[in-house]
Amino acid sequence: MIWNPSEGINIGFFTIRFYSLMFVIAFGLGWYIMKHIFIREKEPIEKLDTLFIWTVIATLLGARLGHVFFYDWEYYRNNLLEILLPFRFTPKFEFTGFQGLASHGAAVSIIIAMYFYSDKVIKKPMLWVLDRVVIPVACGAVFVRIGNFFNSEIVGKVTDSSFGIRFVRDYYSPKEVVNMTKISNVNQAYEALVTDPKYAALVERVPAKHPAQLYEAGAYVFVFLILFFLYWKTKTAEKHGLIFGYFLILLWSVRFVVEYVKESQGGIEKTFGLFSTGQWLSIPFILLGIYYLFVAEKPIEEEI
Repeated sequence: MIWNPSEGINIGFFTIRFYSLMFVIAFGLGWYIMKHIFIREKEPIEKLDTLFIWTVIATLLGARLGHVFFYDWEYYRNNLLEILLPFRFTPKFEFTGFQGLASHGAAVSIIIAMYFYSDKVIKKPMLWVLDRVVIPVACGAVFVRIGNFFNSEIVGKVTDSSFGIRFVRDYYSPKEVVNMTKISNVNQAYEALVTDPKYAALVERVPAKHPAQLYEAGAYVFVFLILFFLYWKTKTAEKHGLIFGYFLILLWSVRFVVEYVKESQGGIEKTFGLFSTGQWLSIPFILLGIYYLFVAEKPIEEEI
């Protein structure tokens, strides 16, 4: 299969990028799920607005900083303004958008945000909040990975499997495809590359790779369903930290396993080896999840 999607939905004066749209869907569904949780818990809905805003900010800021410090610090240490600005200043000034978001950074920042939210807004134990927030977070992770798939990023390793996909936009940069086709419009150039027979040889050079984004998204669906079931159909939520513990173990174990078929994203693996950066960063979360399984064995009413 040849994968060459357009950047998004063109509405004339503006293009709604599929990646951005997936984030909107993720946050929208997250708000909807948390609304029903708040209703069930008899919590004021107005407190949900604060939770939503804090979560959005924490997710985007944490994911950005996570990418900067975990994966590409060697570049950003010399280009500090580009950390929080969607521009590149060297070798020439250009708009780039925010290229690079790391889920591990988002996880850390969300936990920090929930600490302050639990203390300053909802007046509930932090683990009470985390046990409920991780349900929509798991759902949102599905759509983030689908967004990565549309962006042809975080691709898998080369494979001979029937599941392999030729990510044209991952293999050929916009500059390369414009030079090869002599078509100045980037999207039209990519379209010509995959549809015009005279470029067939160029398309054949694109290796088939694992659609790691879809593997991960599919696994996250099951993580979400498990957490959803535990909250709505069992008494798991009666123990602080138990659902949070399951979330950490399930979601980051998925990430750890899928990393085996992903291309290297760089980062600390260059120094530590053995595992990929994503795997090294997932291990502490998995261990923390195991810890909370034991801590949560104590019923809420007996907690100090």
